[in-house]
Amino acid sequence: MTPYVDHTATVNHAGLSSALPREYVHKSAHSEVLLTGWKTEGPDTFTVTAQWPRTHAFYAPTDGRHDPLLLAETVRQAVPLLSHVAYDVPFGHRQIWNTFSFTLDPDALAVGATPAEVDMHVRCTDVTRRARRLHGLTMHVELTRDGTPLGTAQAAFTNQPPHLYQRLRGPYADTARALSTALPAPSPLPPHHVDRDRRTDVVLAPTPAPHRTQLRIDPTHPVLFDHPVDHAPGMLLIEAARQAAHHTTSDGHPTAVLTGLHTTFHRYIELDAPCYITTLPTPTRTVEIQATQNDHLSFTAAATLTPRTP
Repeated sequence: MTPYVDHTATVNHAGLSSALPREYVHKSAHSEVLLTGWKTEGPDTFTVTAQWPRTHAFYAPTDGRHDPLLLAETVRQAVPLLSHVAYDVPFGHRQIWNTFSFTLDPDALAVGATPAEVDMHVRCTDVTRRARRLHGLTMHVELTRDGTPLGTAQAAFTNQPPHLYQRLRGPYADTARALSTALPAPSPLPPHHVDRDRRTDVVLAPTPAPHRTQLRIDPTHPVLFDHPVDHAPGMLLIEAARQAAHHTTSDGHPTAVLTGLHTTFHRYIELDAPCYITTLPTPTRTVEIQATQNDHLSFTAAATLTPRTP
């Protein structure tokens, strides 16, 4: 039997547990922490546990099913967690996504009578180090819910120490400066066009061009901007891809659920210039999405939608 070290966030009283410290998952709000524990299963192999609430202020259930992007956020939180606790990355280092993808079974998203207990079985490959510090890796994740297959995900990222991040970002590394020069968020699309209930949660704005919207960057959003950052967060872009897919494929009343997403992060998207989202429908259920800023391709995605079933 392979030995392991269990790091479940339990206290000294049997039957009691809690979420992991928010610092491990780069969140400011305790309520946004989804992860509950982790253990080492073998070399570069881990199990990470999570709990999904029955409802959420932003990732709310629809038609009795959990929001698919809870899966994406759960995997996102595992990136800094394992970087810090398994690969000895100091706090203050940044994990920058290169690619991220997932597929899921929509039937496994049904909201139950209690919060969903999720296990992530993580295998890390392409582990590289520089000066004995983690430089980057690729996470391959299989997710189960109460033992039932839920989905799979893959995330490739690099780890950037503060001095490297400062050098790469230049003046944009100054978060206060970046936020002070952020453009005002334009008026949003109607929420029901992108499968949202509230205007404040819509991350796209209309433009005169067909299949083209503008990214709405609202640094005051309590979930997408849980803490101040100097560029558009990855989860904002993933939400934009989801909303763009709904907007392109529906007649204003989306009836599908996101069941797959493949993304590539080409460049940082800054706060001080407009970013445009272009959608390219395909003959399949997949929508190709491109984000450009200052005429540079910054982000690409392929979103797969599946019709909702009762």
